[in-house]
Amino acid sequence: MTGGGLSSKRLVRLRDLLNRHVDTGFVPGVVTVLARHGHVHVEAVGRLAFEGAGSGTPMAADTICRLGSMTKPVVSACVMTLVEDGTLRLDDPVDDLLPELADMTVLADPHGPLDATVAARRPITLRDLLVGTLGTGMVPAEPGTVPIADALDALDYASPDGWIRQLGALPLVHQPGERWMYDVAANVTGVLVARATGMSFNDAIRERVCDPLGMRDTAFSVAAGNTDRLATAYAQDDAPTGDPVVEDGPDGRFSRPRAFESGGGGLVSTADDFLAFASALLAGGVHHGERVLSRPAVTLMTSDHLTPEQKPVSGFWPGYFDAIGWGFGMSVRTRRTHLGPSVGSYGWPGLYGTAWYNDPAEDMTTIVMMQRAHAGDQRLPMWHDLWTAVYQSIDD
Repeated sequence: MTGGGLSSKRLVRLRDLLNRHVDTGFVPGVVTVLARHGHVHVEAVGRLAFEGAGSGTPMAADTICRLGSMTKPVVSACVMTLVEDGTLRLDDPVDDLLPELADMTVLADPHGPLDATVAARRPITLRDLLVGTLGTGMVPAEPGTVPIADALDALDYASPDGWIRQLGALPLVHQPGERWMYDVAANVTGVLVARATGMSFNDAIRERVCDPLGMRDTAFSVAAGNTDRLATAYAQDDAPTGDPVVEDGPDGRFSRPRAFESGGGGLVSTADDFLAFASALLAGGVHHGERVLSRPAVTLMTSDHLTPEQKPVSGFWPGYFDAIGWGFGMSVRTRRTHLGPSVGSYGWPGLYGTAWYNDPAEDMTTIVMMQRAHAGDQRLPMWHDLWTAVYQSIDD
């Protein structure tokens, strides 16, 4: 047995699994971190890229990756610091800071015309933003089939103020509080935080979360001089030739400051940085003996806030919330369904295959860093096999 109650023999299975996905050309490299009982085990295989300079650089715990939706929990932690100091209140309407979202209308038919609306029954609150129940969000639909989906897809991300103004001019899809909807709430939260703090969203997250936790590589763009540690991101589908398609390289859009700092998926980070964040939550808000968040704030973030009425009408497919709920910017496991996270585990994946979960019952943090679009889709056998290998490694 290795440290932390993890079996060294069974950890070989995890490394073999990672090597298989590198050897088949699915990803050029991947890093996993297992932290348990104060011990940290890192598995890093492969390289930063299939081609170019990155093809000669090994993946490591300080490799910089695009977090995608793993940004959302960090945003929620930043918001909770503002709640703790009294700048914001969970159940207050957001109208004062976001007047663009005051007096909203709601579609009479979610699939119907944009000019057929009714009045919103109540204002949008900060809690709605954190739980994703503000009434609008991602609407999966074929282009040209659902007017609100097309309108949301057409929003211009050139500036936060311009984006929120356009969003406020659209009707909500559902009444506030009626159901969970994905993604848009976190971007709204970013605009709210910037206005509440009087600084850029990036600076607010750095001051309130990243600096206290020593997350030196976590930001909305890669610092100058560090792009040699940025893994290349690849598209989900290969080219007709079978070659992987670069979606964003070291000199791409994350190599320079972003006009729109997206709370929904804009951060870059490293396994080292995210372990500091995850460990602080698992410790009830404490990092290296210093309190960064109160224990009640962590409990709120990591509890299921969706009601029995909201779950059946929410999610990406029928039954989506049968075994999970939603905290503040992350999922919460409510029923164990396979050899994986225990009930009460919380965390969230990202677009390019990053993922993170804390399992309080096992005193364990698991972090995965790779860079291929939708590589972390939980419907893929790879993802199921990964969690099986992780939990098979527990040996106490």
